[in-house]
Parts: sequence; structure tokens; C-alpha cells
Amino acid sequence: MRLKYSYCFSLVLAALLASGRPACAQEKIEINAQAQTTPFPHFWEEMFGSGRANLSLRESYRNDLRAVKQATDFHYVRFHAILHDENGVYDEDEHGNPVYNFSYVDQIYDGLLKNAVRPVVEISFMPKKLAFNPDALHPFWYKQNVSPPKSMERWDDLITHFAQHLVDRYGIEEVSQWYFEVWNEPNIDFWNGIPRDKSYFALYAHTARALKSVSPRLRVGGPATAAASWVDDFLKYAADNHVPVDFVSSHGYADDTPENLFGTNEDIPMDDRVCRAIGKVRKQIQASATPNLPLFWTEWNVQGMNESRDTSFVGTGLANTIRECDGLVNMMSFWTFSDVFEEGGPIAKPFDGEFGLRAKGGINKPSYYDFALLHLLGDQRIANPATNVIATKRPDGTLAVAVWNLVDPDKTGSEKDVQLVFHGVPANAAVSINRVDNTHGNTLAAYKAIGSPLDPTEAQVEQMNKTTALGAPERLTLSDGKLNLKLDTNALLLIKVGSHLEDSNQ
Repeated sequence: MRLKYSYCFSLVLAALLASGRPACAQEKIEINAQAQTTPFPHFWEEMFGSGRANLSLRESYRNDLRAVKQATDFHYVRFHAILHDENGVYDEDEHGNPVYNFSYVDQIYDGLLKNAVRPVVEISFMPKKLAFNPDALHPFWYKQNVSPPKSMERWDDLITHFAQHLVDRYGIEEVSQWYFEVWNEPNIDFWNGIPRDKSYFALYAHTARALKSVSPRLRVGGPATAAASWVDDFLKYAADNHVPVDFVSSHGYADDTPENLFGTNEDIPMDDRVCRAIGKVRKQIQASATPNLPLFWTEWNVQGMNESRDTSFVGTGLANTIRECDGLVNMMSFWTFSDVFEEGGPIAKPFDGEFGLRAKGGINKPSYYDFALLHLLGDQRIANPATNVIATKRPDGTLAVAVWNLVDPDKTGSEKDVQLVFHGVPANAAVSINRVDNTHGNTLAAYKAIGSPLDPTEAQVEQMNKTTALGAPERLTLSDGKLNLKLDTNALLLIKVGSHLEDSNQ
């Protein structure tokens, strides 16, 4: 091996002296189809986040829901503010007695279930007439109230009536398959109880017990914190006070700081922060009195500088996160599936760096196609040391391999040559290739090509989606078990190898 590397180094040095272009630049990745596999559940596409509850009543939201469901077959959606006053859940009569109205709640959840998606019920925010401080409004455009309740007894009553109504309407067999998450990011400005942690733990305890009083089969968890916080203290509180916890949830984004996530000034690349935070929380769970609790990462996204969430970078960042987080987390909820989203007010134009997979008007972003590609991965993973590959087996024995060329949005990169060398398959096996890169699935480029209209017409949206759709895969065969690839910057390729390749891109 030393002779091989020495020879390669000599070639590189000679090439650099002659032309500045390195030899031996091709990356070689070996994949053994007969190697032992491990289960590979699609944890990254089980759940998506989406703005607030009331948005789900809009047809634009439901169109995006159906489109992303078709691409990923996701099963759960999480959103804020089911108890917001715009949903009319809580009122008081002239004598100050509680009045409940679940009409909009029913329409919200009916709409999800009709599209084969279940809710992760984030129990938030505070109805103003139940708030200790009715003026404690968050700066988001929809001005949710972040106060504790004026009466824990009335809060308990609200939660009991809410849960009982859901069970009466949908049945316990259905609602027992939902998840109830208490509040959103109580460690920051979404909660103004004092002190934040202890007041939230009390709210959680009351909420969890109220839910369980309706049925012990209802599943409840938290603390739904920003930046991977509070989990160890939360689990200790729950154990010490015999408070039910069925799952742990927290959040972390690639552009959260190491100080916020880990309490360190260590230089940790953004591409590694989410899974490192998940690993931290997983260890805290394992060290607790309830070491086997599921972990749900109910908000995350890749870094968003330079409006990168509208570009093909999302796919490479997503693929790398899947590679690193496999085995550490039960479900991850990408924030968000849709740009029907109003934290800062109505979105004025498509492609201004928002979180979703679909831009204003129902335009499929490159990230939409990236998720569609990664959906094609198998459910058994083949171990591989490469940092830019996920190799899997599908149920029919076909290999499905994701390979990518990640270049961070604040960096410059170049095209990459990759050779995949397959073992355990016929040397001339059939191959199909789908890709998202600068020229495939790039709706941002298509949008700019038609003049970046502020309000694209339905015809323009349809045309952009049609011209950028993944389409039929490229068909090749292996050459002596090898496949040579060129990857643009932030290209994501999904390659299938085997004798059972379908006639379509699925």
C-alpha cells in the first residue's frame, strides 16, 4: 500500500508541476452487495413540520401536503398553535366559565387524515382568556400568546376536554397512534413562565396527566426544546415526580451555534452539528431512568445562509445528515414541507430562502426532488466508510445507492469524479441513475429564466414543475463491475443496480 500511495503522490506532483491539474483525482468507493446489512428505517421522512395549525385549512397547504406525501409517503405532520385563538378553542361566558369549541380543530385534523397523514399534536399556545398575561404575545406575525395559564385547574380541564373530544370523534384506536408534544421550545421566547425550566416542567406534568386521564394509550412527550437543551433535567424531573413520558423530543439546526448546542466554542462544522446534538441527547436518554425512550427530532434543517434552502445544497446536506444520524434517532421532522408559512407574515415571492420543499404557488424546489430521490433508498443499509455514500438494499434485492458532492453554501467547490466499484453483482449489471444538480430538478434556475415573477401564474408553475421533474432515469450497465460518475457541486445521485430495475424512475 505504501508503494501505491507513493506512486500516486509522484503522479500528482508531476501533474501539478506540468499543469496544476492533479492526477489520481478520481474517488474510488467500493460497495459489496453481499456484505451484512442493518435495518435502515426511513427516519428522515416519517414526519415533517409546517408552520401553524390554521394554515392547514388552506387549499394551498393541502396541495403541498399531497405533493410531498406522494414523493415521500410521510406519515406525521407537526405544527404550532392548535390552541391559538384563531381556532376558537377556548372562550369564557359572561360568568367566566369555560366554553370549548372544537369545530376548527375537527376541520384541521379531518384534512390531515383524509390525506393519510396523522398529527403530532404540539399543544400550544395559550388562549388569551386562559393566559396569566394576555399581553404576552410573541413577535411572530400571528402573535401567539406564550404565557402560562392563569389557572392550572382550567388548563387541566381544557386538555381533558380536548383529548376526550379527539377520542370521541376519531376513536382511541386512531388517536393512540398520534403523538402529543407539550409546547414548543420553552427554553426560549416561546414560553415566559418563571423560571422557564421549572414552570415548563410543571406545565408538562399537568398536561401529561390530563391526557393520560382520558386514556393511558395517549402518547405524550417533550420537552420540545431549542438547541438540544434541558433533556437530562426534564427526564430527571419526570422520574423524580412519576410524570409519564412516552418519547423525548428536541430541536437543533445546522446553523445553531456550538455554544447553544453543546456549551462549547469548539469549531464544529455545520454539516455535523445536527447529528452530534442528536447523539448528545441520545446519551442523556440512555443515562436516565428511562433509557429506552424513543427520540424524535421535531425540528431541523440544513444551514440557510445565501438562501441555500432554495438550492440543490439541501439534498447533499440532507443525505449527509441521514448518513450520520442513522441509528441515533427514531424520527426527524424536517422544518418544513411547505412555504405556506407565515412566521414573518405572508411570503411575498417564491425563492426567498424559506424552509419548505415547495415554494409559493406550489413550485417544487430542488429539495422536493432530493427527498423524492432519497425515498428510493432501501430498508437495509450496507456499511460503507465513505462520507458521501449511503448504500442500501431494496426488498427485491436491488441495490439503491445515494452518492453526492457536498459543497457548503459559503464555500466554493468543483465537479467531482467518482468511481463506484460493485462486488457481488454481475459485472455488467443494469444501472439506473436519477440526479438533482445544477441542470436537473433546478426550479430556481427555471424561475429565474422566466424573469422571477413575484406572483407566478398557475400555468407558469405547472411549466416549471413539468420541465424540472425527475423524469425517467438514465439507463446504463456496469463495466467490469464499475461505474464512473461526474458530480456537479451539490449534486445528489440515486443509483439502482440489479436485475429487478423497474421501467420507471420508481
